[in-house]
Amino acid sequence: MTDDFAIALLRDLFATALAAADPARLAPPALPERPAGVVTVLGAGKASAAMARAVEKAWGPPMRGLVIVPDGYGARCDHVEIVEAAHPVPDERGLTAARRILEMARALGGDDYLLAPISGGGSALMTLPADDISIADLRQLNRALLACGAAIDEINTVRKHVSAIKGGRLAEAAWPAPVLALLLSDVPGDDPAVIASGPTVADASTRAGALAVLRKYAITPPAAIARWLDDPRSETPKPGDLRLSKSEWRMTGTPARALRRAARAARAMGLHAIDLGDRVRGEAREAARRHALLARALAERDTGRPALILSGGETTVTVRGKGRGGRNSEYALALAIALQGLPGIWALAADTDGVDGMEDNAGAVIAPDTLRRARAAGLNPQAFLMNNGAYDFFARAGGLVVTGPTRTNVNDFRAILVR
Repeated sequence: MTDDFAIALLRDLFATALAAADPARLAPPALPERPAGVVTVLGAGKASAAMARAVEKAWGPPMRGLVIVPDGYGARCDHVEIVEAAHPVPDERGLTAARRILEMARALGGDDYLLAPISGGGSALMTLPADDISIADLRQLNRALLACGAAIDEINTVRKHVSAIKGGRLAEAAWPAPVLALLLSDVPGDDPAVIASGPTVADASTRAGALAVLRKYAITPPAAIARWLDDPRSETPKPGDLRLSKSEWRMTGTPARALRRAARAARAMGLHAIDLGDRVRGEAREAARRHALLARALAERDTGRPALILSGGETTVTVRGKGRGGRNSEYALALAIALQGLPGIWALAADTDGVDGMEDNAGAVIAPDTLRRARAAGLNPQAFLMNNGAYDFFARAGGLVVTGPTRTNVNDFRAILVR
């Protein structure tokens, strides 16, 4: 098996996983019978514009609304306004759009109907600070949370308690209108309260839990945020709250579904597919070391056919260096180092949204000669890893996976091919 063939196979499996997470296909089957009257569509996330477009086609007018997406993730809609904003660090565009969304929700009555297309990325996009918290305060907090190595549920616990719209507050504002959230999961376990910080879902987490996350990662928040979290008003609507009694959700797609589709395709090619599941968490480099051990063990066995190790979930990176690179690129670099050029092993690690961290790549691929090529170019792989510089490494050594906006998001996709 040549390097070109192996890498092409891995890219094809990644494309299969993306197709299984296509919101344009997934949203319509999740829709109930169209309610009478005007439907208001309010949402946010990387797949939310595509979902809004699918809803327009399925239900038709009368319809109105506003959906926030990252730059480049828009879709042409006839009745729903699409606003692009910064991600993962929020900006004024997201703030203005989120304020409009909340105002539109508050204007609804019992005879209205709110449909909320929600997907990963929505938490940073639908930014509306509570009380006297400024957008600058939120940016500072967001950067600290993204760099500290916290898990997404921990990050969103904090986000919900400093927001005027997350943690069920959007549905609270829309009361007594019925609310249906169409969710595309990008979180381990598919918890609807964690996806985009659950703007329409009752929140079981607490402000005490938010403070505990900040203490755990030694984050000192801006003064306005500290004051707000010390105020009982920062508590979010809880399960059983009457104002959320008309709010429901439907899951349109999940990371596990995308992995199953890729595994099925791999088996059809004659590969022995091993699905480690969609809940891989922890530091990216540690996950890579564990997966390298499994790949080595498979390489030492003569199974009679190539094997494929699939995994999803959301790893983290604790930023200690000054380099560039997201969690999937860091995973790929750490995997290459752990394998040390072992023949017959190739891998791809990429984020299904097309953006690894804050860079322009989805992730990276490695081959048995990745380290050899890098060292021939004068690069020290371990030094790049220690500096959190995986993007810089693959940009110079080759191996970046660049897809552009995929308009979906079901978290990480990792595949290791063992000949």
